[in-house]
Amino acid sequence: MPITRTSRSRPVTLLALGHACVDVYQGSVAALVPFFVAERAYTYAAASGVVLAASLLSSVVQPLFGALTDRWAMRPLLPVSALVSGVGVALAGVTGSYAPTLALVALSGIGVAAFHPEAARVARAAGRGSHTAMGWFSLGGNLGFATAPLLVSAVVATGGLRASPLLVVPGLAGAALCVAALRSMPPRGTGTAAASGSGPAGGGRDDWASFAGLSGAVVCRSVVFVGLSAFVSLYAARRTGGGDLAGTVALFVLYVGGAVGAVVGGHLATRFGRLPVVRWSYALTVPAVAGVVLVPGPVLYVFVALTSVGLYVPFSLQVTLGQDYLPRHVGTAGGVTLGLTVSVGGVASPLIGAVADATSLQVALAPLILLPGVGWFLLRGLREPVAYSCKR
Repeated sequence: MPITRTSRSRPVTLLALGHACVDVYQGSVAALVPFFVAERAYTYAAASGVVLAASLLSSVVQPLFGALTDRWAMRPLLPVSALVSGVGVALAGVTGSYAPTLALVALSGIGVAAFHPEAARVARAAGRGSHTAMGWFSLGGNLGFATAPLLVSAVVATGGLRASPLLVVPGLAGAALCVAALRSMPPRGTGTAAASGSGPAGGGRDDWASFAGLSGAVVCRSVVFVGLSAFVSLYAARRTGGGDLAGTVALFVLYVGGAVGAVVGGHLATRFGRLPVVRWSYALTVPAVAGVVLVPGPVLYVFVALTSVGLYVPFSLQVTLGQDYLPRHVGTAGGVTLGLTVSVGGVASPLIGAVADATSLQVALAPLILLPGVGWFLLRGLREPVAYSCKR
C-alpha cells in the first residue's frame, strides 16, 4: 500500500500533541517555583534546587536513553514516560518536606528524559527525515511549555499546592496520544518506518567533531533558557511592579514565543539553510537577553518575547542537524539536542540562585547575556552535513 500524505502526517500530529503533554512538565517545574517560595518560604537557592532536581538526572540519563534507542526500538517507552512525567509533578505539591519534593520532580525529569530520544526517532521516521516535520513535532513541545504556567497558575493559585494532583491529567492524555500515534505508524520496513534507523543519507559517517560543537552551543542556549525559566516570573514581578500575575505573564511569553520560533525556523531554513539561520538566531539573542535583564517596566515583555523567538528558531533545526551529523546514532543525537536543550541548563540554576541570594537577581542573570554569543562562536566553523539531502 502506498504511503499517503495523510498516513505520514497523522502520526506526526499525534506525536506533536503527545510531546505537548509531556513538555507541560518541563515548564511546570519552573512555574511552581513562585508557589514554593510563597507557600514554603524557599530561598532562591532552595527554589533553584528544585529546578536542578528535575534537570540533573534528566540531562545525565537522556543520552543514555538515546543510546538504548540506537540499539533497540523502544516505542512502548513513549506512553510509559508520559505517565511517569505527570505523576512526579502531580505529587510534588502534596509533599510536606523538601527532600520528597526533590525526589518527585527528579522522577518527572527521568520520565521526560525517557520520552525525548525515542519520540524524536519515531517523529523522524514518520516525517521521513523532514526538518519541517520535526519543526511541527517540536512545536508541540513548545506549546506544552507555553501552556504550563497557565495550567499551573489555574490549578495551584485556586487550590494551593495541594491541588497539584490535578496536574496528572496532561500525562494521561499524552500516554493515550502516544499509543494512538504508534498504532497509526506504517509497518516497519515501509518507507516511513525505514527512516527511523538512519539519517537522510541512510548510513553515512558520524561527524563527532561537528556534533560536539553543536552540542556546546546547545548547552549555552540551555543555560540561558532554563535560567530565565526559573527566575523570569519572580524578576518580572519586581521589575514591572505587577505582582504574581505579571510574573506568570512573563513566563507565558517566554514559552509561547517558542510556538512562533519553531515554525518560523523550519521555513527560514528552507530558504537560507539551517546553519545560517541558527547562527543569526544566537547572535540576535544577545541584545534580546540584555533587554530582559537591563530594561525596566512593561517593555521588558517585548524583550522576553524577542528572547523566546531567538532561542526557539534554532530549536528543531539543531535536532535535525545533530541527527545528520550522527546518522548512525540518531537516538543519541536526539537525546542530546532535543533533551539537553532544556535539562542541562538546570545544573546552572542553583548557581544563579546562590548569586541572587548574595547580591540581586539582576546581577545573577547578567551573565546570561554573554552565553548566546559563546554559542554563536561555537557554531561559526560548522558546515552542513556532507550527506544532507533532507526533504523539506
